[in-house]
This record gives sequence, structure tokens and C-alpha cells, in this order.
Amino acid sequence: MTYALIDLTVVAGIATITFNRPDKRNAMSDDMRSEFIHALEHVSADKAIRALVITGAGKGFCAGGDIAGMEKRMSAPTGEIGFNGWHRQQRVHHTQSLLHNMPKPTIAAVNGAASGLGADTALACDFIIESEYASYTWSYINRGIVPDGGGMYFLPRRVSLSMAKQLIFTGRKVDADEALALGIADRKVSSATLVADAQAWAAELSKGSATALALGKSIINQSFESSAHQVFAQGSQAQGICYTSSEHRASVLAFLDNNAKKA
Repeated sequence: MTYALIDLTVVAGIATITFNRPDKRNAMSDDMRSEFIHALEHVSADKAIRALVITGAGKGFCAGGDIAGMEKRMSAPTGEIGFNGWHRQQRVHHTQSLLHNMPKPTIAAVNGAASGLGADTALACDFIIESEYASYTWSYINRGIVPDGGGMYFLPRRVSLSMAKQLIFTGRKVDADEALALGIADRKVSSATLVADAQAWAAELSKGSATALALGKSIINQSFESSAHQVFAQGSQAQGICYTSSEHRASVLAFLDNNAKKA
């Protein structure tokens, strides 16, 4: 599948999406977002793909929203700014929801600066692996706006409520070492092996039952907002589905056969 502003490759069941506007530090334009949505929908639907890695071409991961889009928004007639902004937000939220709710493991391989929406996009993944050149800024405050890509939801869950407030209120830069210490990033590796390490980790995470992974992820993603009763109830329903899956049947039969051979 060919795109103009992103690259999508699939090797051994691991998909890699690369933001490919290196001259713009991979800032997210409307056209790039449309391609990203299409790629995410494809990855989600393709059962042969077991996990997803996202990274950026060149020196940056993603510089956030494209400045041309900001200029276009500011130049719209006064009576249209509000609705145009609402419509844009629907696209942003759809994109981030597709990534957050992807029914398979997702890893952001942060190779450079992840700013604004770029930082939120990294957080929307299940895991973040970074190089020594990675940095993060929730710089929305510098433009007089709030994080609109999920940062106000994801960041407190990684770094605590008070630290999230500090980072969002100041918009200050967090380097790779601090990100690792705070829990923004999960692993730090050499830039030379970043994507390969991310892909290897994705393969490790996705070795198990795709059915169990998808159902378990969907419940875990809601666990902070759910009561214990709700999590148990959802887990019971998910387990009932798992009992009927081909992966469960094959693993149980293999286990029983192995025990029989040992007897």
C-alpha cells in the first residue's frame, strides 16, 4: 500500500508506520492525517498483522500540528472558525481513538522530538521506546490552547496527576533520560537500533493469542474508569469468547498431548 506522507511496511506480521515529512519534522497536516487514519484502519482490520510500530523519518518523531493548518484556521471567516475547529477536532479524536483502541499491541519508537500532538500520539500507543535523541513537549500552552490529542487523559496515567499538570501548564521540554525516569518512556535504546528493537519487542508482545490480546487490551484500557465489578464482568464475557477461540483450543490440546506423552 503506497502513501505520499507516511510509509507503511509489514514484515513477519509486524506493521511499521513511518511519518514521512522529515523536512517539516513530520508535522501532522490534514492530508497526512487522512493517510494515517487509512493506514490505522488497514492495520486494525488485517488479521495477518499482529502488532504496530510507529516512528518518524529524519530527526523528528512528530512536531505536532502543521503550521499551515493553523494559518488556514486563523484566516477563516469569524463565523466559521468555531465549526471548522469542531470538525477538525472530530478528525483528531478519531485518529487518536483508532490508535488507542487498536486491537493489537502498539509501540511508539520515538527517534527525536515529539511535540504537542506528536507527544500525544506517542502516548496513545501502548508502549514507548525511545532513542537518546528523543524529547517530549506538551507545548500547547505556548499557543494558547490545551492538549487535544489525548494528552490530558494519557499523561496523568503515566506520570501522576500533579506531574502531568506541571508538564502541560509549563510546556517545558522533557529529554530522553527524564522521560524514562518519569515513566513517559518505557525503554531507551540506541538510535542505531531503535526501529529494529521496537519491531522485536512488538513481535515478543504479540506472540500470544490475538483474541486474548485484543479482548484483554480493551478491558485494561477502561480499567481506571471502571469498578472492580465491571472489570470482572467484562473479563467473564471476554473469557467466554476466549474459550471458543481456535488459539485456546489448539493450546489446550497441545498441553494435553504433551502431558500424555510424559505419562
